[in-house]
Amino acid sequence: MELAKITTRGQITIPVEIRKKLGVKDGSKVVFVEENGRIIMENASMVALKSAQEAFAGEAERLGNPTEEDIQSWVDEVRYGKAEKNESPR
Repeated sequence: MELAKITTRGQITIPVEIRKKLGVKDGSKVVFVEENGRIIMENASMVALKSAQEAFAGEAERLGNPTEEDIQSWVDEVRYGKAEKNESPR
């Protein structure tokens, strides 16, 4: 168990062992989440990454398991208005 003191401005210093476990450093952001009546602190970058992974879950299968070349072609089409191959993202 680690202990941190709250300053008069509502600030705390996260103990070094907790920072290591969270994978945060100077300038990193953390989020506080309430779960089952407890407040949990998490690395904001990891929460965002998990959220993106969940949002994209199943998309490869939905698109027919495209190759890296297919994906690059779609990106080029969006970026430049054309695809190197005549392939559609559908």
